[in-house]
Amino acid sequence: MILTVTPNPSLDRTYEVPSLDRGEVIRATGERMDPGGKGVNVSRAVAAAGQRTVAVLPLGGAPGALVADLLDAQGIEVAPVPVAGATRSNIALAESDGVLTKINAPGPELSDAEQELLLETVREQSRDAAWIACCGSLPRGLAPSWYADLVARAHAAGTRIALDTSGPALLAALRERPDVVKPNAEELAEAVGRPLATVGDAVKAAEQLRAMGAGAVLASLGADGQLLVNADGAWFGSARVNVVRSNVGAGDSSLAGFLIAGGSGPDALASAVAHGAAAVQLPGSVMPEPGDLDLAAVTVTARVPVDRVLKEPVA
Repeated sequence: MILTVTPNPSLDRTYEVPSLDRGEVIRATGERMDPGGKGVNVSRAVAAAGQRTVAVLPLGGAPGALVADLLDAQGIEVAPVPVAGATRSNIALAESDGVLTKINAPGPELSDAEQELLLETVREQSRDAAWIACCGSLPRGLAPSWYADLVARAHAAGTRIALDTSGPALLAALRERPDVVKPNAEELAEAVGRPLATVGDAVKAAEQLRAMGAGAVLASLGADGQLLVNADGAWFGSARVNVVRSNVGAGDSSLAGFLIAGGSGPDALASAVAHGAAAVQLPGSVMPEPGDLDLAAVTVTARVPVDRVLKEPVA
């Protein structure tokens, strides 16, 4: 079982539009409503793969109730933490050329009692977990050290932790040595405080995160592929993608694929790449099912192309 923790979940509405023109009336060609938040998406991807998952998340108001109903309809066990504030609602506009514009609401502020109840719920639900995936931004009220506290408690209970967050929350958690961290290129550059122009720059940044405490670094480099750097070395993975429809949740799908495949080594990286590539070819934040995966289109190598210039360098 993979337990996910999403401190700041959302109700996500995605509209497909021909193009985004400011000040104009835009008629959507398609729309979706999904439960959102990075950990929620990991649970959705795990469930789509036929694996058991439990989603721990604070929920409040009518949007929170709808998130719980949507997850239940997808066969996902929900361990809700009731909060006074309403769960946030986000909007994504997906253009026909693959460009995505997102509007993310801030979400409710959690009280001290709600924060402690969230941690206690994670403890109660994690007894049978092979992995805990802690994902996303922290809502108002939670200090940057909150993830560090969660990682420390999970390790004390003997549970492995995968962490997907950024900024001060990521840096604070590194001292507790999470088993896996999953930054994208921008988050990786931010964490080490320097730009990334090549795949080699990303490898060096990942190695720096390992020196700061991460057991392994699974880094998403967008259209350039993915990196895995751990104690045994570094691997680079990429996949052929025919049409990009939406990258919402693609990184979360990658993390789910990585954990489903054991969370370690090149085979897990291949699974991560296959899940991410499948996700970007689906509408909105739809998570791929086994039939959507194309492992034959995935390449994983230990001969990392360190001199390759990133298609989307991070300044």
